[in-house]
Order: sequence, then C-alpha cells, then structure tokens
Amino acid sequence: MKFYKILYVLIFISVTSNAQELGNFSGGFESNSQWLQDDSELGVLAPDDQFRSNNYFLLNYEVGKFTAGIQYEAYLPTPLLGYDPVLEGNGVANYYLNFEHESLDITAGYFYEQFGNGLILRSWEDRQLGVNTALKGARVKFSPTDFWDLTAVYGEQRVGFETSDGVVQGLDTNIDVGQLLDVDNLFLDLGGSYVGRYQDNMGNAKVPTTVNAYSGRVDLFYKTFYANFEAVHKEPDVLVNEGQITNNANVYKGNALLLTLGYAQSGLGINGTVRRMENFSFYSDRLAEGNQFNQQRINFVPALTKQHDYLLSNIYVYNPQSRLLILDFQQQAGEMGGQFDIYYTLEKGTALGGKYGTKLSGNFAYWGGLDAEFDVETDSYSSEFIGSGGDRYFREATLEIKKRWTKELSAIYYYTNSIIDKGITDGSPLGFTDIKSNVAVAEHTYRLGGGKSARLELQHLWTKQDRKNWAAAVAEYNFSSSFGLYVADSWNYGGEGKIHYYNVGGSYTEGRTRVALNYGRQRGGLICVGGVCRFVPENTGLTLNITTTF
Repeated sequence: MKFYKILYVLIFISVTSNAQELGNFSGGFESNSQWLQDDSELGVLAPDDQFRSNNYFLLNYEVGKFTAGIQYEAYLPTPLLGYDPVLEGNGVANYYLNFEHESLDITAGYFYEQFGNGLILRSWEDRQLGVNTALKGARVKFSPTDFWDLTAVYGEQRVGFETSDGVVQGLDTNIDVGQLLDVDNLFLDLGGSYVGRYQDNMGNAKVPTTVNAYSGRVDLFYKTFYANFEAVHKEPDVLVNEGQITNNANVYKGNALLLTLGYAQSGLGINGTVRRMENFSFYSDRLAEGNQFNQQRINFVPALTKQHDYLLSNIYVYNPQSRLLILDFQQQAGEMGGQFDIYYTLEKGTALGGKYGTKLSGNFAYWGGLDAEFDVETDSYSSEFIGSGGDRYFREATLEIKKRWTKELSAIYYYTNSIIDKGITDGSPLGFTDIKSNVAVAEHTYRLGGGKSARLELQHLWTKQDRKNWAAAVAEYNFSSSFGLYVADSWNYGGEGKIHYYNVGGSYTEGRTRVALNYGRQRGGLICVGGVCRFVPENTGLTLNITTTF
C-alpha cells in the first residue's frame, strides 16, 4: 500500500504544479481461457478445474517526467495447463515508478532489463510461455554523453506473486567508440557487465552465499559487415538437480562464449552464430536450477536454431543444454554449436526470379555436448575447449522459397531435415534414440481484394522413429482484414491409434480489440517461442483469447 500512496502523491503534485499537463493513461487487457474436456481417444481426463484462465490488466500513467504503472493478474481458478502452479490466485503482480530527465533514468518497483545479448542478465515477460522474471527493486540509468552509458540494478526476482530468496545486483556499461572518434560508417561498441546473486547458505559453509558473473563484449558494424562477440565467466557454485544440491556440495565455475558474424547487401544476407556454454545455469534461487517452467532464471540462453512457423516442423525442436550434470545416470558439461543462415533474392524479370522476384533462404544448425570426461566417484570432470566433439544433440537443415506467382497468388515452399536426441532435449535420457525426420510444407495465399484472402497449408513429416509419420493441413479464409476463420488438422497416421489433432476457430478484430475462439486438441510436448520452451500435456477443449489496448 505504501507504493500506491506514493504514486497518488506524485501524481497529485505533478498535476497541480502544471495544470496544463494532465498526463496520459495507457494500458491493455489480455485474457486467455480454456474449458478442458475428457478425450477417450487421447486417453486424457479433464482435470477437476476444467475451466482455467490467465488474465492480465496493465495500466500506465505518464505525467511530466514521471511514469507509473501497475499490472494486475488473475489465474482463476488455476493457471492454464503447462504453466507454473505458483501462479495460482490473483493480485497485483507488477508495479513501478519511473523518473526520467535528460541523462538520468530512475525506476523503482518492478522492471525489465537486459545486459548485452542477455547471456549474463535478461529479465523479461512472455505470457505465452508463462515467463515473467521482472526484478523488484531499483534501476538507475545514467548517460552523461552520447557515447557512454551506465546502468545499475538491484532487486529480487519475481516468482509468481512473490519474489526470490536470492538478491540480484548488477552493473553494465557501454562505450560507442565509433561516435567517440567520429569515424564515418563505423559503429564500434565496447561493453562490460557484472551480475551477482546473494543468497543465504543456510549454515552450509561449502555453499557460497555470493556468486558473481562478469562479461565483456564487442559490437562492430562497418558498411556491409557486422560482428558481435561476448564472453562470460561465472564464479564457482554448487550443482542442483530436482531441487536438491548434488555432488557433496562441491562447487564448479562456468563460462559462455557467443560469436556472431554477418554480411548484408542488396539481395544477399549471410549470418553465422556460434555459442559455447559450460556449466552455465544462473538462477536467482540456486535450488531453482533446471525447473521446467523457466522461473527465476537470471540470464537468457535461447535455442539458436531456425524458428519454425508450421505445425509439423515444431514437433522436434531443440531445447538448450547449458547445465553441468555429474550423476550416476547422466553426465553433461554443457553444449557447443551454432547456426548459419543465408538469404538471397532472385531479381525481378530474370529467368529464375520471374515477374515478381523470388526469395530464397537456408538455415543449418548443429548442437552437441562438450567433449568431456567425467569421474562420478570423485564428482569431478575435465572438458576440452573444442576437442573432437561430444555427443550430437541436434542437427537440422532447412530450405525456404518465397514466390509470388501472380499479383493475387503467393506461395511458400519449405523443407526441413533434422536429427534430434529427444531424450536429452526433453530432459529424460533413458530409453530414447536419435529421431530422424523430414518435413515438407507448401503454403499458398490468394488475395481476393477488399481484405479478403484464402490460405492453404499442406504439410507432411516422415520418420521411422518415435510416433512415425504425420500429415497436416490448414485452411484459412479471411472475410476482411478484421474477421477470419480456419480449420486445421495434424494426423499422426503412422503412430499407434492414428490420432487426429484437429482445431477449428477464428478471430475478430475491432479497433484495438481482438477476440479469438477455437476448439480442438493440443498435441503434447514442447511449445517454444523465440527459442525458449515449456512443456504442455495433451488436452482437448475450448480456448478463448481476448486482447485490447488503449
């Protein structure tokens, strides 16, 4: 309640001191609800709480140099399937007060922040994943010149409607050398970060109370070339598995390296990224390591692979493996790999480009375990920086062609070949082997004018492992730019039971409000957004989504 009293006072002072500036309100509301049903064919029973709903109401108020905001959330009676049960209930989840004047920016309350690429710190929100790792405390940004800035953060990380046991503190600075030296066509940014976690060790002297991490990075843009490099070192910390400290509370240091190189000119783009992570889990509560809901994670380590948009190409997706595990049944030191992208445009009027031109893109991604030797009896290991390569976790090659045939008809042709160690990526290494699959997609969209359009997707997945072959189709018709309907089906015709995962629904948009309704089956497994995944069990039911902004 102290926050609200302070907020009211500041607003009153700001308004009365300048009657001409009454301030501005903005915000939004989002509601995602499910009515779950029994489904004998899937072999699932609806839970006792058949109706589940995640709701978010955000209100911001800006007046003068002050901005204040509050976010109310309600998970009633329980959160959607696949979300952390800690979210149950309702109440004020986030609030903040910000003051910004010239070179100074101060925030108190909950805030989001990212240092560099996020390898050392990223607090963020993604409602589709159920992730909200906002920090509750204070953040100060200071930019005394056009080429130098400094950021300091201090706070506890959000966990449901509470905050973490551990306290996070950090500093970040950036220097734009290109601007400092006034060099044309050159952007050269040097950055460095520090992030520390303090948490009581509960009387166990072997467990460190403070674990610090340090990073340095370089960003370079010169004409058509760009490069980014970041290195992070994390001080020794204990290992945790399923909420318990393992390996006799021995401590192990961690590190991460990220390199991105790229080239771009008219009609051609090339990008390559390599990342190596060793024992690089970093949580605001040490016991949260490895939790399936991505809660209390201080840093951001998404899967650097092709982000697919289709039903079947999202069945076998990669989940990053940054942890160190020295257990009787599983040993891992981390991961190393990368991805390579190329984009090329065939010019209009050429034999291959046709009347409207053709866009080609390709992606290759490979990820494997570090080359390491383990001694489980002594809780020790040694790793090679590169070595001869560890176990392969994931390999994928994708080709995409975007072609406009006529003014009205456009198409996308898509092919993916992949191999994945599903036991490792799903966190259960026993009883799984490599799954090799091929996915082909043909998507066509026909524009009828006046906002009307029709779209048809045809997809097929071939594999001899796991659940065998799949076929899928999506048909969509938009009556206008505001109203559309669709029907979709993913048919696992090669597996046991030959199950259809059908969905039918539509959406309507009026101004800043969108309403979407669908009924159908949800395929169980990993659901990924931007390279970050959560697990969703199979279910059947009615889903309603409402979003509005103001």
